[in-house]
Amino acid sequence: MRIGNGYDVHRLVENRKLILGGVEIPYEKGLLGHSDADVLLHAVMDALLGAAALGDIGKHFPDNDPAYEGADSMKLLEEVGKLLQEKAYFIENIDATVIAQRPKLASYIPQMKKNIANVLGIQEGQVNVKATTEEGLGFTGEGLGIAASSVCLLSEIQNYVGADVLMEDRNCAGCGGCARFGGTRE
Repeated sequence: MRIGNGYDVHRLVENRKLILGGVEIPYEKGLLGHSDADVLLHAVMDALLGAAALGDIGKHFPDNDPAYEGADSMKLLEEVGKLLQEKAYFIENIDATVIAQRPKLASYIPQMKKNIANVLGIQEGQVNVKATTEEGLGFTGEGLGIAASSVCLLSEIQNYVGADVLMEDRNCAGCGGCARFGGTRE
């Protein structure tokens, strides 16, 4: 088993959309960034990449690369999911927290969870998203930005099938447990 954590923060500015967990949230400000600045998905991606020892999102999607300007973080998360599949990792669970004084996020969290689970090919029960305020303290409490943190647990395919079943190049042995083969691993 492998554990990873991720953290991201972006400044709130006018004339930008606020997107968290792939959900556009009506608000007077949005997050500033090279991509869509979805701090929640960025923290989740960093946790997943960290657990797999694959670096961070800056390594895979550099903010000085014009190809990622305005990028949809849901598509970037999908790419991270593919990297994990290539390395034969299974996502056991993801737990993430959005830190924002405003806007209130509770009604958007079910869709955020669904988006993350769907793009990664896992069950919604494997994803937890929560939101908290900082009681008016710090940059998030003052409404200057939004932060997110995430942890995840990955398992290696050896935990599900014998090493003798694995292909030599560590690609999936076709156990049927992942989205690639239509499985659900319930």
